[in-house]
Amino acid sequence: MTEKIIISTKRAPAAIGPYSQAVNENGTIYLSGQIPLDPKSGELVSGGFEAAAVQVFENLSAVASAAGGSMSDFVKLTIYLTDFDNFPVVNNVMQRYFREPYPARATIAVKALPLGAEIEIDGIMVL
Repeated sequence: MTEKIIISTKRAPAAIGPYSQAVNENGTIYLSGQIPLDPKSGELVSGGFEAAAVQVFENLSAVASAAGGSMSDFVKLTIYLTDFDNFPVVNNVMQRYFREPYPARATIAVKALPLGAEIEIDGIMVL
């Protein structure tokens, strides 16, 4: 039996429910969904959708770093959007954080996200 290692960092928003920011199970890191919360204020960032998407990727990057990895260690992302018209913006912002080969990805349109966010992303990394 293996031990789960809980990953936590103050450089990303604290969990707003009964979950961990990430869990390491044998070098596979499962990251909880990140919304565009500023880790210092605990508030959603302002500045429109692009700023929100950037904050989500910054939060994911902070958790990845706390786990001992980087954005290049992601193998899977799931992106949740409340407005699919923002899909091209997500692609543009994602290219600032990833290089080929890109992780596998699914993008899903949803009715609502926590705290009224317009975007949430979770992921899986392998170290």
